[in-house]
Order: sequence, then structure tokens, then C-alpha cells
Amino acid sequence: MDHNDHRAIANRLDLFHQQEEGPGVVFWHPRGAILYRLIEADIRRRMRRAGFAEVITPQLLSRSLWERSGHWDKFGDAMFAFTDGERSLALKPMSCPGHIQIFNKRVRSFRDLPVRYCEFGVCHRYEPSGALQGLMRTRAFTQDDAHIFCAEEQVEEEVARFCRLLNATYADYGFDDVRVGFSTRPAVRAGSDALWDRAEAMLAAAAQAAGLDVRVQPGEGAFYGPKLEFVLRDRQGRDWQCGTIQLDMVLPERLDVAYTDAANRRVRPVMIHHAVLGSLERFIGMLLEHHNGRLPLWLAPDQVVVASVGEAQADYARTVVAALDDAGLRAVLDDRPERLSRKAAEAREAGIPVLLAVGAREAAAGTVALRRLPSDGAMVMPVAEAVERLRPEAVR
Repeated sequence: MDHNDHRAIANRLDLFHQQEEGPGVVFWHPRGAILYRLIEADIRRRMRRAGFAEVITPQLLSRSLWERSGHWDKFGDAMFAFTDGERSLALKPMSCPGHIQIFNKRVRSFRDLPVRYCEFGVCHRYEPSGALQGLMRTRAFTQDDAHIFCAEEQVEEEVARFCRLLNATYADYGFDDVRVGFSTRPAVRAGSDALWDRAEAMLAAAAQAAGLDVRVQPGEGAFYGPKLEFVLRDRQGRDWQCGTIQLDMVLPERLDVAYTDAANRRVRPVMIHHAVLGSLERFIGMLLEHHNGRLPLWLAPDQVVVASVGEAQADYARTVVAALDDAGLRAVLDDRPERLSRKAAEAREAGIPVLLAVGAREAAAGTVALRRLPSDGAMVMPVAEAVERLRPEAVR
């Protein structure tokens, strides 16, 4: 296995593993769970600032709902389904029908729009065993699903809002080369040609208004609508399809979604499907390979290792760890009776970005020797100054 493969990186950093008893699923280790939750918390924060309300929908729903939505015809072979003796049930492959049920639970007015929901939805899809590939293709994964219910005249602003969110997010994760594909109607689809004409024209106008330079991808749209696909280029020159914006005028019709307009008439909203990352697992795999395991300080599961030079400095090293912890930094202690060079090498191997060395002089002066790994250069400074230097890039 290539040393830059995310599975090799994860083994080196002790993030996760997979095994035969769980084909296509992931066992997240403590350090991997920290990374997973950091990304989840970051996206949750960004979505809240963008005006989305978080919801939670069931993983298990009746097959009849998936038939009405059209997902059963399209994805039935890839859905995990069974009967409970009375009816057929299926694990969700995506969250959109669940979000519609929440929207439909009360009467909606045009004054309520746009309504924005988001969810970290755990989804299941059957993938052939030969297609499984670490985090890149799994049978269980978490999607950062988001949906907007809006009037047609609100589509442009909603698309522009989400494009701004996507571009800012990708830049913060180190992806500066972002390309956008415009995927049009597939051969097998739901909805009339007239409906697709409207949907494609609406999304094209929104993309233009958002200043996107799109590449047309004929026939690559979802079965219910056209979509914008955001493709990230990594440091190895590889392209990864990531976020999406999908414009849907089919599911609102199939699942009877409506709001009342100013004349008290029932009107179908436009449903916009959004995802910033798509599959959280797949994005983590991309991220690990893009950075070759050397994650930015704010994403590193362990941000700082405090290493004592000798046994006599162990107690002081613990006070430094406590000070970092109080400041919101994730610090670990290395007070083993090993040479400092070995401690630094092992910290580099574990993907820890910063080492604070404390010897006799540092303990006496209340200082630390700060070293950015893998660099060998160190700067001696008071503990408070080290915290002040690290905290802006370490805490989000």
C-alpha cells in the first residue's frame, strides 16, 4: 500500500481500522474520533451561521415512503431492506424524504420561506465487496445533508449563499483549486421535459449570478434534478467530487410539499439539496491524503506534545499541559525516559504539529522551547506566550 494512502496514514496516526467482520464500515479509534468530531463541529457551526436549523431524522423508514419518493426505483438494489412481519422497511440511503416529512408536519406560508434544514445523517448503501476502498467507498457513512425549501425567486440568493459557504470552507481545509461541474438531465429521470427545462434554466441562472465558471456535464444530473458539483484538486493533482447543489422540482410534487402564497393558493416550493462535504468519511480520506497526514494545527487530534528532557522536569511538564488544556489546546505529555530526539521523531510520526520541550533551564525560568514539527528549530518563550502564539490557529 502506498505510504500516502489514507489507510496507511490512518494506521500510522492510529485513527481508524476496518476488518472482515464489518465489511464497508469503520472502527474509529480515539484520535480518529477527535478528528471526526472536529470536522462535524466545524461544519455544524458554519451551517448554523448560514441560517440552517439542524434536524435528526430516522435511519429506518417504511419502503412505501421510498417508493413514493422514487428512491426505491433508482436505488432499491443498493438499499438494505427487510420486513418486520407486517411491512417492508429500509435503512435510508439519504435524508431528503425525512426532511420533507418535517416540512410537511405543519402548514407553511410564503412568509416562512426559505426554510433551511441540515443534518449529519447516517446513511447505508450496499456497495459490492470489490468496490469497497477504505473511507473512499463504504457501506455506512455520514452525509452532511442540507435542504432548502424556497420560492423560485429565492433560488439565486440561496445558491449564492451556499457557494460562498463552500468556497470559504474548502479554503480553510487547504483546498484552493475548486472547479464546478453543471450536471444536466440523465436519460433515466423523473419529471417532464418542461419541468427539467425550468429547473436547468433556474440553476444555470443561479450559477451565473454566483459568478461560477461551470463545465457542463451532460446526463450527469440526479434523477430528480440538475446539480452543481464542486470538484477539489489535491496536492497530488487528483480531482475529488465533493460538495453538491441540486435543484429539485420533482420530490415536492411526489411527496405533496406545498406552501400558501399571498393569495392563499397552494404552491410547490423549489427544493434545493446541499452538501458541503458529501460523505464525512470520504472527505477525511481526501484530507489525510491531501496533507499526507500532517493536518493543520486546528485539525490535528493531538496538537501539542509537551516533552520533558529529564525525569526531574516531569512535574513542570504536567503544569504546562494543564495550561494548554485550560486555553483549549489538545496537549499530551511525554515524560518517558527517552532522548528528546526520539520523542520528537515519534511525535512527527504521529502527526503532532508542535513540540514543547522542557528541560532544567525551562523549568527554572517558567518557559518552554517551542518547535514546529518537522522543523528542528526551537524558540524559547514563556508558557503564556506559547499559548498566545498557538491559540489563534489551534482553536476554532
